[in-house]
Amino acid sequence: MTVTSGPAPEHAGAEDGAGARGGAGAPRGGGAWRGAGARGGPPPRSPGARRTALGLDRDGWFLLLPALIPVLVLSVVPLLYGLSLAFTDAQSGSARGTSLTGLDNFAALRWDSLFWDSFRIGLTWALAVTALQFVLSLGLALLLDQDLRLRWLARTLALVPWAMPEVVIGIMWRLVYHPDAGLLNTTLRDLHLTSGHTDWLSDLSLALPAVIAVGVWAGMPQTTVVLLAGLQNVPLELREAAALDGAGMWRRFRTVTWPALRPVAVAITALQFIWNFNSFGLVYVLTNGGPGGKTRLPMLFAYEEAFRYGQFGYAAAMGLVMMAVIAVILAVFLRGRLKGEDQ
Repeated sequence: MTVTSGPAPEHAGAEDGAGARGGAGAPRGGGAWRGAGARGGPPPRSPGARRTALGLDRDGWFLLLPALIPVLVLSVVPLLYGLSLAFTDAQSGSARGTSLTGLDNFAALRWDSLFWDSFRIGLTWALAVTALQFVLSLGLALLLDQDLRLRWLARTLALVPWAMPEVVIGIMWRLVYHPDAGLLNTTLRDLHLTSGHTDWLSDLSLALPAVIAVGVWAGMPQTTVVLLAGLQNVPLELREAAALDGAGMWRRFRTVTWPALRPVAVAITALQFIWNFNSFGLVYVLTNGGPGGKTRLPMLFAYEEAFRYGQFGYAAAMGLVMMAVIAVILAVFLRGRLKGEDQ
């Protein structure tokens, strides 16, 4: 028996045609849903899929725990404990317990002229080292960005101070600054520029500049590497176009290179200022704050209060004040730089 198929219903053909045209003009019903799918509309998520997504989030946090726990235990918890000590009379070797003193440490700190002298020295040190580091590192990065022979060797040598611990750098430069057999005095004596017996680290007027020079030398590699990476991200086409337009070297730097390098420069300058202000090991090895406190940075002063005189609460108050002042200075600096960048 032969079965003859009848003509297809008219609405079915319309639905198939709408599907072939990507869903445009599709009738309501099943064809309309298929048309929305063809246009990329998101299907509703089932409860099972939602639970799967939450499970993945939990897995992600679980994978982060090995990195978060050391940060919390070794950084956040000691920081909070140190901040809490600023409001106590904690002392080493005290038979009585520690008690809360409120703002007494901060009231005493307000009239501590030795601390504010060290704070002024710390700001001078941090500003001078950061500014000189940036200028010299920018010049070195521009030089290393050129297509020079043995550029790989120059880049490697530029990283040597970064590979040396601060203690080693301090001992090495103490030998360089030695008043009798130091390399600096020997060179100056051979060139007949001085008598060659200058005690750089013990002279009241020369100790801080000598220490600043060491700080600049020790911190240049970090800034150079960051600026060099920023320079390599400047499109070469823009430089070549500016050169074809007749722009000189300075104009190309001012109009092409610097606008692209500015965000990197702002970031590394802020970080270097924080690192330099918090410097401890280098100056401790070089001068231990001498002579006459001329190189006693705030971190050295707080260290002496805590571990030489046992005033842990007072030293913690110093640390809190330093952190607050530096945060304000950085906020003003970053606000001004980022505002200028937006304009």
